[in-house]
Amino acid sequence: MKSDKGPYSRPRWGVTRWLVDAGPGAPEDIRAALIADLHGSLPVFAAGAVNTMAVAGVIAIRQPTALFIAWFILEVAICLARLTVLVVAHRRARDRRQTPTDLHVLLAIAWSASVGFGVAISLASGDRVVALLACLSAAAMVGGICFRNFSAPRLAGTMILLALGPIVPGAALAGEPLLYLVFLQVPLYLAAMTDAAFRLNRMLIATMRAERENGHMAQHDALTGLWNRAGFVDALNRKLEASSRNDGSFAVLFFDLDNFKPINDTFGHAAGDKVLQLVADRLRRALPNSAVIARMGGDEFVVLADSITAEQALAIGHRIIDEVAMSYRLGEEICVQVGVSVGVAMSPEHGTEAEELLSAADTALYEAKSTGKSRCCLASFEINLAALRRLQHSNAAKGAGMAA
Repeated sequence: MKSDKGPYSRPRWGVTRWLVDAGPGAPEDIRAALIADLHGSLPVFAAGAVNTMAVAGVIAIRQPTALFIAWFILEVAICLARLTVLVVAHRRARDRRQTPTDLHVLLAIAWSASVGFGVAISLASGDRVVALLACLSAAAMVGGICFRNFSAPRLAGTMILLALGPIVPGAALAGEPLLYLVFLQVPLYLAAMTDAAFRLNRMLIATMRAERENGHMAQHDALTGLWNRAGFVDALNRKLEASSRNDGSFAVLFFDLDNFKPINDTFGHAAGDKVLQLVADRLRRALPNSAVIARMGGDEFVVLADSITAEQALAIGHRIIDEVAMSYRLGEEICVQVGVSVGVAMSPEHGTEAEELLSAADTALYEAKSTGKSRCCLASFEINLAALRRLQHSNAAKGAGMAA
């Protein structure tokens, strides 16, 4: 679950960090998403703000005393400040700048305290209509507080306490014995709503974890932990889109293992799987962290190397050959060796689309194999033309199959 508004800054103050903490064990991307959820949307905020300002305004008209007028002014000031901070936060998040998250949390606390203050003075006034309006408004806001802020249950619980807690001293000041029932009701309601916020938070984090894991599994190879075909094509398309804006150059290196089938035939598929895992480990160590490494299926691998020249791409190809071609010990008495050949395609010289680049690199790989194994071959005009023909033939075959 990701916010579409951009990244929101973590709180920097100790108390605000504690209020919005997601609890132990929550991954960093989930924590960032929970912070984004706290900012909500402007329409949801506006509905609550309009309600509390309207209630405070109507009560101030009915009871035009200094206390109620001051409450109305305070409510308007806090809501306008919250609106301003929320708009600024959305804009800064879109621009990838620091957002005023601490102030956003502080104003949320101030707003709930203002709602609670209005409840207390309304009950103490002895005006039943005023008390009814204030209490109904506060109760309605508690539901919104819980369901809008359960991504930070400590914050939600604090806001609920500040909004409803003052009912207890307000009822005591009212002097009406029947209202003393709230001494029992309010603590139970506070406990139930706060518990609901924590339960919803745990469900949200569990859902986010599941989405995160499913997304990872959908784009990664279960055996090696490298990217799979779908994940690599997505990364390649993103790179192509970015390079179209900044004229960047990058390389796609396609390779497979020589003499891999005899390992499966002689020692079994478990041994072959172990070799593939060891190859993946060597690739991670040999290539820079910025490289995107994928297993396309079987013993085929592909690498996306950014911001390099053709000469540097060929050097990476030879490094892959040197690393992968070393022997692999699968047990005390089993030692195997595989070779590798590499085909290299450069963007934009050899293609401006993902399938074009993959096809050009694949064709360059076959060229490398045909001239002798353990070689690295850069796509050329002839190779690129052959790759284009193969791609057109493949697309035509797919079209014919769909028509049939």
